[in-house]
Amino acid sequence: QVQLEESGGGSVQAGGSLRLSCAASGYTFTHYCMGWFRQSPGKEREEVAIIYSDLRTTYATSVKGRFTISKDNAENTLYLEMNSLKPEDTAMYYCVTEVVPGRCFLKTDGFWGQGTQVTVSS
Repeated sequence: QVQLEESGGGSVQAGGSLRLSCAASGYTFTHYCMGWFRQSPGKEREEVAIIYSDLRTTYATSVKGRFTISKDNAENTLYLEMNSLKPEDTAMYYCVTEVVPGRCFLKTDGFWGQGTQVTVSS
């Protein structure tokens, strides 16, 4: 079955960097849309970054220019490089994958990982 294992979260000072990883198993994600979402207390889950099977990417306005989403198809691993971190980036970050090739309804129909906490202090 599909499994997502996230790692790389932690506590960092403002201006620092982190790299989140999501190791997928149980399927080959070459043809699947994947992404990162985040959620802070009192807020809805929000889209951070999406990568499509053709390698097109989209980013939330708040992270554009600071975060980079990428994937290694051979290793079935998704990454989120986060630079110039700000306190407002503090959230639980989730790796999400589609389970239907050629579709990208991640927020509503995606398969979610367990989440990894990112805390940015000033």
